[in-house]
Amino acid sequence: QVWLVESGGGLVQPGGSLTLSCEASGSIFSAYATGWYRQAPGKQREFVASITSLGTTKYSDSVKGRFTISRDNAKNTLYLQMNNLKPEDTAEYLCLLATANEGYWGQGTQVTVSS
Repeated sequence: QVWLVESGGGLVQPGGSLTLSCEASGSIFSAYATGWYRQAPGKQREFVASITSLGTTKYSDSVKGRFTISRDNAKNTLYLQMNNLKPEDTAEYLCLLATANEGYWGQGTQVTVSS
């Protein structure tokens, strides 16, 4: 079993920045791809960014150029640096660790962008 715990969410003004963290338990973190998803009230969960075990990154068009995903395998931690935040970025952000057989999700951290 793998446990993922997100942190770093909060209330920020438009144009502001936040950094989310996702810490994983166990010893498999470094071997698998990880990613961030988000879900706004009344909307479907959507892909934000991903990073493979070798560091290859991918972003949704809506966050490209503003968000940066990274990982520290020594700390079993995934990060999402979010800059120039917009009200439409408001959502619960969840991290995912994807093995060959299943995906493990964290409980989420709320990000609210509002003046």
